[in-house]
Amino acid sequence: MNVRYRKSLFNRKNESNVYRMFLWIMLILGSIWLLRSVQRGEIKPLFQATPTPTRFAASYALEGDAQFIAGKLDAAITAYQEALRVDPSNAEVWAKLARIQTYSSTLVTTDIQRKARLEEALESAKTAVELAPDDSLAHAINSFVLDWNANPTLVEDRKVQEYLTKAEQEAVRALQLDNTNVLAIAFYAEILVDQQKWTQADEYIQQALEQDQSLMDVHRVHAYVLESLGNYDLAIEAYDRAIRIAPNFTFLYLRAGANYRRLAFDSPNEIVQKDLYEKSLEYFAKAARVNDQLLIEDPVPYLSIAKTYSQMGEFFIAARNVQKALEFQPDNADTYGQLGVIYFKSRNYEGSIPALKCAVRGCTAEESCDGRGGCSSRDTPAQITGLELSPNTVVYYYTYGSVLAALSRPQANNCSEALQVLSEVKAQFGADRDIAGIVNAGEEICRLVGGSSDGIQPAATIEAPTQDPLMVDQTPTPSQ
Repeated sequence: MNVRYRKSLFNRKNESNVYRMFLWIMLILGSIWLLRSVQRGEIKPLFQATPTPTRFAASYALEGDAQFIAGKLDAAITAYQEALRVDPSNAEVWAKLARIQTYSSTLVTTDIQRKARLEEALESAKTAVELAPDDSLAHAINSFVLDWNANPTLVEDRKVQEYLTKAEQEAVRALQLDNTNVLAIAFYAEILVDQQKWTQADEYIQQALEQDQSLMDVHRVHAYVLESLGNYDLAIEAYDRAIRIAPNFTFLYLRAGANYRRLAFDSPNEIVQKDLYEKSLEYFAKAARVNDQLLIEDPVPYLSIAKTYSQMGEFFIAARNVQKALEFQPDNADTYGQLGVIYFKSRNYEGSIPALKCAVRGCTAEESCDGRGGCSSRDTPAQITGLELSPNTVVYYYTYGSVLAALSRPQANNCSEALQVLSEVKAQFGADRDIAGIVNAGEEICRLVGGSSDGIQPAATIEAPTQDPLMVDQTPTPSQ
C-alpha cells in the first residue's frame, strides 16, 4: 500500500521572513527616536500633570456671570478677563466685561479711580463693537458705557457732549439692529435723561418695562428717570424692585439710601426728617452687611453713613464712620478730605488741619495717623498723595487755606501756606462769587496777622464750605 508523504503538522522548521525582519528593524529605530525625543523634551511623557489646568472661555464667562449676580464685581471682572485671555475674539464677553466695569466704577471713591475704570470699560465696549459690528447687544452696552463716561465732574464740557452724542448714536444703532432689545431701550432712556429730554426718557423706559421687568438694569434706569423728575419716593420703590432682582448689588442700596437722604434734607418737618434719615441709614447699613457677607472691604457704605450723620448734625459718629472707611483704604486722599470737613463742621479746627493737609498736599505715613485722629492696632499708616485741584476737591483746598489763615498768629504763622493754597483756588475758581468771598476772607486774615493784629477769633472768621461734599447728594435735581 502506498502512503503519500505528509508534512508534519506539529514540528515546523524555522524559516526566515524578510517582512518580519523589516518590521522589527522599524520598531527598533522608532523606539530609539522616541527615547531621544523624550530626553530632548520634544515629547512629554504620558500622564504627566500640566503646569496649569486648561479651562474653556465659556467656563470663565459663566463664572463671571455668577460673580456679578453675587455682587462680587471685581471677581466678575477677573473671570471675564480670563475668558478673554483664552478667547480674545469673543465679542459677547467683551460687552459683558464693559458693563460690569462701568457698574464697578460706583464702588471707587476718587475721581482718578473712577475715570480710569470708566476708560477701561470704554475700551472693552469698543472692542466688542469692532468684533461684532452688527450685534445689537454690543452697541447697546457701548451706548451705556459712553453715557457714564459723559460725567461733567470727570471730563470737560466739550468731551461730555461728544460722549453723549456718540452714546445716542450707539443706542439708535442697537435699536435699528433689534428694536426689541430691552437693554438698548432702557439705556437710551438713561441717555435721554442726561440730555435733559425727560418726557422722551419716560416714554422709552415705560416701553422697556412693558416688554421685560425681569432685568435689574430696567428698574435701575426707571429709578434714575424718576429721580430726574424729582419723584424720589417712587424712585426708591423702583430701586427696591431692582434690589429684589440683584440683592447683592450694593450700588442699588446706596442709591435708594441717597434718595431717602434727599427727601430728609428737603423735609420741613423735623419728625418726618428724622424718620427719613433713619431709613437712609438702614439702606447704607444693608450695603455694609452685604459686603461683610461677601468678604468685600468697601469703604463707600461707611462714607454714605458718615454723610447722613453729618447732615443730621451728629459729627462724632460721622467721623467714626469715615475712620472706619480709612481702615479699608488708608491711602485714599479724598477720604481724608471728607474727614477734615467733618472736623471743620464740628468746630474742631485744629484737628481738621492734618486731615485736610493729607487731602490737599499729601502726607507721610506718620502724618496720616495724625490726619485720621491717631492710629489703632487696626489702622495701617500709609503715605498719601495729595489730590489735584478740581471741582470735586476745591472744597478741601479752600477749607484748608481758610483754617490755616484763621488759626495763624504772629507767633505761629501759617499764612505762607494758606496764601499759596488760596491763590491756587483763586486762579481756577475766582469767578465763583461764594468761593471768592472765602478766599478774600482768608487773605484779609493773613494781612491782619502780618500787621501783628492779635484779636482774631477763628469761629467767627472761618466761613462754612459752599460746596460741602457731605451735604450735597448725587441725586439729580429737576430743572424748572
